[in-house]
Amino acid sequence: MPYLKEIKFMWEKVKKLESYPFNIKSLQNISSIKLNKNVTFFVGENGSGKSTLLEAIADNCGFAVKGGGRGSTLYSDVDDLSLSSIILLSWLPKIRSGFFLRAETFFDFASYIDELAQDPMEGNEAYIPYGGKSLHRQSHGEAFLSLLTNRFNSRGIYILDEPESALSPQRQLALLRIIWQLEKSGKAQFLIATHSPILMAYPNADIYSLDETPLKAINYEDTQHYQVTKDFLNNRERFLNELFQE
Repeated sequence: MPYLKEIKFMWEKVKKLESYPFNIKSLQNISSIKLNKNVTFFVGENGSGKSTLLEAIADNCGFAVKGGGRGSTLYSDVDDLSLSSIILLSWLPKIRSGFFLRAETFFDFASYIDELAQDPMEGNEAYIPYGGKSLHRQSHGEAFLSLLTNRFNSRGIYILDEPESALSPQRQLALLRIIWQLEKSGKAQFLIATHSPILMAYPNADIYSLDETPLKAINYEDTQHYQVTKDFLNNRERFLNELFQE
């Protein structure tokens, strides 16, 4: 069963609902999001609020919003964490360990680990949780999988924001295997924002769509990502002909 049971929204604390991020339509009319599975996906178009929601959850978990676990100081002055101020997380039991993997700022996180390795007190030991060497010395996809394989190895909650951006389809399948192994061990809960129909096919996961108002759980086959991908693969010539018409 998941550690994080519910994400509650305290809308009474908001003075201006028309201002971002409080004007995310899929969230405005809900009091909470129930988390019933160890793996939960958040899907939706660009700008639907997936990343903003995950940042707010990660901040409430005590994780750095540019990536990392508890104790990381990798923050940004431009991060808008207003949504975090009206979120209350309900746990059973409370878990303090985990990680926030944010594809958009992964370069900054890799540089942060390199800086830690320059500290005489840390040295190369800073690289041990990430495969034993700098993440910058690996390809983007290799670095992602190295972090996932080596860092995601203890009981915790793992929040992933569009991890597929650095992964080939084959490596997305490898990620599914990693998620399955951790979930099977009873150690891990995952919250994942994604556009990938490969990742969101993970069996027995909940999928919440931020394209719906209010936000609601939907079936895998009802996601736009699945439908568009399936239609394109089955009717590639028709799609391309329509796209390239004068």
